[in-house]
Amino acid sequence: MSDAPAENYRLSAPVAPGTARLAREFVTASLVAADRHPLIENARICVSDAVTNVVRHARVPELAVEVTVHTGRVVVAVRDDDPGRPPWPRQPHSGEGDGKGMALLRRLSHASGVIWVWDELTPVGKEVWFELREGGPALA
Repeated sequence: MSDAPAENYRLSAPVAPGTARLAREFVTASLVAADRHPLIENARICVSDAVTNVVRHARVPELAVEVTVHTGRVVVAVRDDDPGRPPWPRQPHSGEGDGKGMALLRRLSHASGVIWVWDELTPVGKEVWFELREGGPALA
């Protein structure tokens, strides 16, 4: 069985405190349009964490969110143009609210990672991505 042509949805937005909410709404609308309702909750949590990471840590004016719908899976990517600040997972200290986003993203997705974006020989940004599949992990 071959993969049907992918459906792509893309949002460019300013890096601002309200952008995580906008990204959640965009991903929800994209998955509703693609009739992938069971993936919405995990996608909203994961994209919110990835966008919040950019808002808190990247030093860029805007970011992009892309939703690519394939047969049997959906890939969501959050891109920013700050190659110098990698989103590495870390252990939060006791009582600290930060540091759980990448671990949660890995827990709720089928696969995830970071891709460096290059312009010839120079890194110009990064993309945090995650893949969701129906019947995949769920927040307990």
